[in-house]
Amino acid sequence: MLLVLAIVGLFLLPAPWSILALAGAAVVEVGEVFAWRRFLRRYRISTGAEGLVGQPAEVIAPCTPRGTVRLRGEIWKARSTPFAGAGDRVRVVAVEGLTLEVEPWSEPE
Repeated sequence: MLLVLAIVGLFLLPAPWSILALAGAAVVEVGEVFAWRRFLRRYRISTGAEGLVGQPAEVIAPCTPRGTVRLRGEIWKARSTPFAGAGDRVRVVAVEGLTLEVEPWSEPE
């Protein structure tokens, strides 16, 4: 918005002031972009496949090695190298298409 006002000021203000207004608005706009990028880096990804990694899930059909799990209220196909029985708690370690790679849940130390 400030940049738009500066461009309008370019045509309405006298010669030296119009250039200064445009340059000042450009500096403010560039600074705003950097400020927003820095601010938004604080937040972790919470959606999409990347947001599922590390989340706990509950096995609803035994994973021997393929089965199904419930994650955030949704049912997913799952694959687990060690056996995971129904009712076990597992952690998502990777996402391959619509299949979750899971491992047995262990509490962080």
